[in-house]
Amino acid sequence: MRLLHTSDWHLGRAFHRVNMLGAQAGFIGHLVDTVRERAVDAVVVSGDVYDRAVPPLAAVELFDDALHRLAELGVPTVMISGNHDSARRLGVGAGLIDRAGIYLRTEPAAVGTPVVLRDTHGDVAFYGLPYLEPALVKEEFAVEKAGHEAVLAAAMERVRADLAGRARGTRSVVLAHAFVTGGLASDSERDITVGGVAAVPAGVFDGVDYVALGHLHGCQTLTERVRYSGSPLAYSFSEADHRKSMWLVDLAADGSVTAERLDCPVPRPLARLRGTLEDLLADPGLSPHEDAWIEATLTDAVRPADPMARLTERFPHTLSLVFAPDREADDPRVSYARRLAGRGDQEIAEDFVAHVRGAGPDEREAAVLRDAFDAVRAHDAVREVAR
Repeated sequence: MRLLHTSDWHLGRAFHRVNMLGAQAGFIGHLVDTVRERAVDAVVVSGDVYDRAVPPLAAVELFDDALHRLAELGVPTVMISGNHDSARRLGVGAGLIDRAGIYLRTEPAAVGTPVVLRDTHGDVAFYGLPYLEPALVKEEFAVEKAGHEAVLAAAMERVRADLAGRARGTRSVVLAHAFVTGGLASDSERDITVGGVAAVPAGVFDGVDYVALGHLHGCQTLTERVRYSGSPLAYSFSEADHRKSMWLVDLAADGSVTAERLDCPVPRPLARLRGTLEDLLADPGLSPHEDAWIEATLTDAVRPADPMARLTERFPHTLSLVFAPDREADDPRVSYARRLAGRGDQEIAEDFVAHVRGAGPDEREAAVLRDAFDAVRAHDAVREVAR
């Protein structure tokens, strides 16, 4: 069975001030063409179909168009909700849409009930594990501590139990939306840390033939059977070096996997430039980037006059301007933002405690801070579901 693995469409998302709906429509067209031209048997979409719980109408219309075009091809499509989606909204009408061969899997309670497709070698069971917010599903999965590893492990127990009751030789595919250990993050993913831990070990998914992951925006191979497709478009300058793609996966009769990486259309390349304003304007080596979307980091000791206007004369698609004068990290003039770069909420809070009283929090106090951040995240998740 030939699968096309994609995820993290984020329909409705902009790139800085650029509306990406046209590029997203171009990707949908590319996806449909790929399904037709490469004789794909099933499409899997591993979450974050939309960029937010209540997407703009234009994004909903694009999703509707994608569903119609995939249904017209007669190729089954299995989708799960991600942490950006409203699972309840995305899953509306799922029972009816199933009849068109589009299988929306958004209910945590249904993780052990697969979509079963057949090829000439027998059944392939597709298990959809939507994003499992620990605070919301811990009772469903009867776990004592609300954490990503605990709820995913409990969900996979249901998957393996169902698979054990199926005919010998049944192959299996799991769709999941999670941060798995070994994956590389970018700036455009929403933090899903719970209890100070964001990642789960790949071993949680043992026992199935292929795991189609979503959430991280870079295409990655964790093992031959566990892969991220990444997002089809770049949504932050941290993705400037990403090669945006999908996985074309062949699942053999014995469950072995071969995969080919297929490139996605690039609406415009990204470039991150760094230097003084005069150097960026004069350097002939930067000519290849003149048509790219640009993030320019200026290292001038003194902020130059009209930097954006002058940059856009040479680089008309400059979208982001950062000022980072070359100074030592302990220089008091180093910006607050630079001092906090790459630090999480917990680390920032602990640094504040240390700054105020001269010593950082002890183990008990650090746990109180962690619980507070987790409570805020849980509250936000419950509020978003209720919207």
